Amino acid sequence: MKKQSLILIGLLMAFQCINAQGSPDYTGGLKVKLNEDGSKYFRVISWAQVQANYNTDETFDTNGNENSKLNFNLRRARVLMFAQINKDFLILTHFGLNSLTSTTLSPTGKGDGSQLFFHDVWAQYNVGKDHTIGGGLHYFNGISRLNNQSTLNMMTLDNHRQSWATIGLSDQFARHLGVFAKGKFGKLQYRVAINDAAVSSLDSRTAVANGAAVYNGRSSLGSKDAGKTFAGYFDYNFFDQESNFLPYKVGSYLGGKRVFNVGAGFFLHPKGSVIDTGTDTAPNLEGEDVSIFAVDAFYDAPIGEDGSALTAYAVFQSNDYGKDYLFSAYGTGSMLYAHVGYVFAGDKEKTRYQPYVSYGTHSYDAVNDDRNTLGIGVNAYMSGHNSKLTLEYKNQKFGALDANTISLQAMIYL
Repeated sequence: MKKQSLILIGLLMAFQCINAQGSPDYTGGLKVKLNEDGSKYFRVISWAQVQANYNTDETFDTNGNENSKLNFNLRRARVLMFAQINKDFLILTHFGLNSLTSTTLSPTGKGDGSQLFFHDVWAQYNVGKDHTIGGGLHYFNGISRLNNQSTLNMMTLDNHRQSWATIGLSDQFARHLGVFAKGKFGKLQYRVAINDAAVSSLDSRTAVANGAAVYNGRSSLGSKDAGKTFAGYFDYNFFDQESNFLPYKVGSYLGGKRVFNVGAGFFLHPKGSVIDTGTDTAPNLEGEDVSIFAVDAFYDAPIGEDGSALTAYAVFQSNDYGKDYLFSAYGTGSMLYAHVGYVFAGDKEKTRYQPYVSYGTHSYDAVNDDRNTLGIGVNAYMSGHNSKLTLEYKNQKFGALDANTISLQAMIYL
């Protein structure tokens, strides 16, 4: 482990010697004006995140062979495009792939893990100055800020997984198919949505008599009983106003804004889960309502005039997926998560550093053990979020699990 850790640290230190061009040079990325004043345009954003992950624990493949402790991962490769040819409407398309590793590579690039897919495709229409309605495959989620997190500017290495609270259960990779409304009343921003629940679910288990709930109510009970989900998130902007033009919430402004927001949100899926109240020979499936609520607070502001800045976030989330539900990282119970980071003073035209720490604790009704996660890391911003390196140590404890991972990620977006 010591040798591998030194390699990862050495790579980070080598990259830290590179001078940045400075994020102000980004000037909005690739934006093509279709008229003289720029009110008609289309914009393209592309980004890639590549990781080297060192797992300190021994793991084995299906043949009983020990897996390599050092592995590489194309965490994200995405292209996002949106266009506006009239101030009253906009169309957005977002596609890419996630977590391409040696186990998901395919010989001819045609396997499931190698395929591009649509993350978002929606159209939206402005209703007055501050309000918009739209529909499609969208990311206007409820619950919390982290359930609406942008992957372009996260402060930690990655988002807190449990905050993407329905990913693969009622949606397609944190996106639902439905209609939404978003906007603001003064300093209060809102987003609400009514969506179709996905028929397919990662939770493909079969409910057993007198057992715990499983999250596949749409496929088990049909669209009439379990077909719709309802979501909303509301946040009050005390200081600088954040943009709600797109749904993706910023992870860290690096002192570029003075932001303090308090938010609350929800997700409801009537009869989204099912339990079996019958017997082994005569099953009887009944729906269990899924309800998730959260409150959170986000603070990001410069400290003085020397380029230093503080970012802090905290969320409490109450999860009800049905009776004694527990699947992967998700379960009926409660969650408390927080992270804080500090950008050291420095010239924005050069590399800047941001150490951070994150901690989450999750309790589940189904078991006595809590799931605890601790992350300690540092970002090296060579051109703001447009070019950065992240080195993170993460520990996760849950029951017999005590997993330790060291990750180095390089990210560029244009």
